[in-house]
Amino acid sequence: AVVSTQSGHYGRGNIANSLLDESFGLEKIYRLGQDAACSVAGITSDANVLTYQLRLIAQRYEFKYQESIPVEQLVRNVCDLKQRYTQTGGLRPFGVSLLYMGWDARYGFQLYQSDPSGNYGGWKATCIGNNHSSAVSLLKQEYKEEGVNLKEALHLAVKVLSKTLDINKLTAEKIEVVTLTRSNDRTVIKVLNSDETNKLIAEYETEAKKQEEEKKAGSSKS
Repeated sequence: AVVSTQSGHYGRGNIANSLLDESFGLEKIYRLGQDAACSVAGITSDANVLTYQLRLIAQRYEFKYQESIPVEQLVRNVCDLKQRYTQTGGLRPFGVSLLYMGWDARYGFQLYQSDPSGNYGGWKATCIGNNHSSAVSLLKQEYKEEGVNLKEALHLAVKVLSKTLDINKLTAEKIEVVTLTRSNDRTVIKVLNSDETNKLIAEYETEAKKQEEEKKAGSSKS
């Protein structure tokens, strides 16, 4: 599973802040437990409240049952809270959408999206945030029905970000990429470093340039 986001502050300009202390974690991606993580798009304070609740739900389940909470159960619990805030007097809906990725023994790798109303659904690939409609349209064209491997998923994520973000050029300072894999019966959530991210971007740009040249060559022959 792959989650990628644009760096920058929620709901504000799309600029990576060089003064940010990265030791406190990523700006838009949160680890929820041993087997799950989420990405957010919306109001920062609302995102902090919901990710705190997600971690609390996950830790309570693990303390009680000595195993990680099933991914959909975690999503459903927090979506019940989000939905309650749309109906209770004196409260307002949370102004944030979430994208969850995780693994459990029953369903394997999973990807869910939830909106401010508390509705959620499972996806093979999807996007949230600015220009998400364009990103989803591109995913519909590019995502293979039979599925993709990790390398293909990473390249597809970079391609979607390149074509839908309102920036001139992708760099490691402007995007964040996280992968969730299984190794030795353990879930591994890895944040790609700057060198790995820049390598992905370079591979995409090389492939895009090659395809453009082939397209031009085909047009000239016809």
